[in-house]
Amino acid sequence: MTDLVSPAGTGAGAPLPRAVLRARGALRRALPALLVYAGVRALGIAVLAVWGYWTGKSPHQLLSARWDSLWYARIAEDGYGYTLHLPGGKVHSDLAFFPLLPWLERGLSAVFPLSAGDAGLVVSAVSSLLAAWAVFLIGERLYGRRAGVALVALWAALPVGIVQSMAYSESLFTALAAWSLYAVLTGRWVWAGSFAALAGLTRPVGAAVVLAVWLGVLVALRQGKEHGEHGESAARPALPRMLLGAVLAPLGWLAYFAWVGVRTGGPTGYLDVQGGWGNGFDGGLAFGSFVAQRLFGPAFAAGLGLLVGVGLVLWLYAACVRQRQPLPLLGYAGAVLLLALTAKGYFGSKPRLMMPAFPLLLPLAVAAARARPVRAVLTVSTVVLVSAVYGAFWLNGSGPP
Repeated sequence: MTDLVSPAGTGAGAPLPRAVLRARGALRRALPALLVYAGVRALGIAVLAVWGYWTGKSPHQLLSARWDSLWYARIAEDGYGYTLHLPGGKVHSDLAFFPLLPWLERGLSAVFPLSAGDAGLVVSAVSSLLAAWAVFLIGERLYGRRAGVALVALWAALPVGIVQSMAYSESLFTALAAWSLYAVLTGRWVWAGSFAALAGLTRPVGAAVVLAVWLGVLVALRQGKEHGEHGESAARPALPRMLLGAVLAPLGWLAYFAWVGVRTGGPTGYLDVQGGWGNGFDGGLAFGSFVAQRLFGPAFAAGLGLLVGVGLVLWLYAACVRQRQPLPLLGYAGAVLLLALTAKGYFGSKPRLMMPAFPLLLPLAVAAARARPVRAVLTVSTVVLVSAVYGAFWLNGSGPP
């Protein structure tokens, strides 16, 4: 009965598993961060609603029924198989979209009276709170509770934070990735691999979560060997769980790539599908050319802004390295950035593609936690207001986020 604990005041009630009690404690610690997160996102939606009132655009439609949301909803309703042929030779196939979000949308729509788009909003709302919970736990574990709360507030207030409230897959992916990373940091290897496998069914960048799990296993094995006594590895009792987690991690990602390959008749099927969308990886050449054209053309201000933005992201990653973050976090954030910055395609989506790289915000969160409370609150509040206004402006634009 060592795993069962009867909480005080429950009398003769059934004892609760220790894991449940730990989860309750973690949720109580995270409650202030979750309230902050909910407040930031509620403000963003409120500003979007006011903006929509003046522009005549429906906030509900902007959040649930535009751009990628429509593709996910179509898959949820009709399954895969839709292809759109565009002038110029581009072929947009729905196979470019990973299946976990539309599966959840279909499941919710079957149980509740919800359209697929509205089901997507529910998934994003729940997932974003779960993501915020795990993000807080990671920040708290590494740098203390105040840093954890600040990390959640900053992640919620990203310039593209409005995407966290859309029927997109970013919130779902970030939740799975963050819980996998937290499981790695706490040595829960089977959970880490399971969450990584699900993340691999959500977005192509699920490969970054796989890398984090594998790096975590390698670090744990090395530390266990260094601290072992009489040549015995301290990590040896956990070795089967580590190996199982490492094996589970890539299964979702590999399964979808293999399925698309079978469906399209070639091992490079998924890459071919992305190529039809004009996407792919060229080492950042296309993005560099895009920035250069603006720097040396009439859109100089836009090019300069892009250059400053990339520089800021790289500076943050360097700060994470100087901060000596755990290797799994550095590997994960670095892989997300690499995949985002070296991909060609629609460049307006790059900020959204980098949104799951929340460890980049840890240096800023630590600085906010160490600042005077009044100064920290005023600074973060200003960022939140700017984010809310920018999110409404961005979502009311003509191009997809």
